[in-house]
Amino acid sequence: MKRSEINKCIKDMERLVKENGFHLPPFCHWTPEEWEMKGHEYDEIRDNMLGWDITDYGLGDWDKIGFALITLRNGSRNNPKYKKIYAEKLLMLKEGQHSPMHFHWAKSEDIINRGGGTLIIHVYNSDDNEELADTDVCVNSDGRSYYVPAGTGVELKPGESITLWPNQYHDFDVKPGTGDVLIGEVSMCNDDNVDNRFNPEVGRFPKIEEDEAPYRLLCNEYPAAK
Repeated sequence: MKRSEINKCIKDMERLVKENGFHLPPFCHWTPEEWEMKGHEYDEIRDNMLGWDITDYGLGDWDKIGFALITLRNGSRNNPKYKKIYAEKLLMLKEGQHSPMHFHWAKSEDIINRGGGTLIIHVYNSDDNEELADTDVCVNSDGRSYYVPAGTGVELKPGESITLWPNQYHDFDVKPGTGDVLIGEVSMCNDDNVDNRFNPEVGRFPKIEEDEAPYRLLCNEYPAAK
């Protein structure tokens, strides 16, 4: 992705967050220059990759396949220094944009429509070879449990949520004509470096073409503490 595209994505998400009355923590607003002054008291942000995360999945067409995310809080399954057993994200999916099919080996998560359009999540079980299974899927949504055929698109309007379990395939789309969606994620500790099984395989973090200065640093770009 071009840095100019990433900057625009972040500004677009900031506007959507504001429109829906959500307030971000201070570190989401720090400039690259401010990050240069942050010491070891902010290592939790660095080590657990809190903050901005823009991905086109390595496919080079963010408007069609991509996601904008903010990790607001996160623990670590591997570092006993960080004792949180949970994570929280805020995400933006624009109308006409798609986030690819995947599951997590370790993480269970609630996906919540925080505002905007109608979110569609297609669900599948995985088979013994980690492929899409043609079996009915149990949907857990806001206290209701029911079964749907493989590949069903579960619609979530603002305020509605779905629980997604390890090895349960899912993707993300927006119902046409309803507008961009602000999405919440409440989950177990998150490690996007090792806990995503995409089908078909795609990348996770983009290569960046530096065509302008960064507006905000991404969660894998923070400078080391001085």
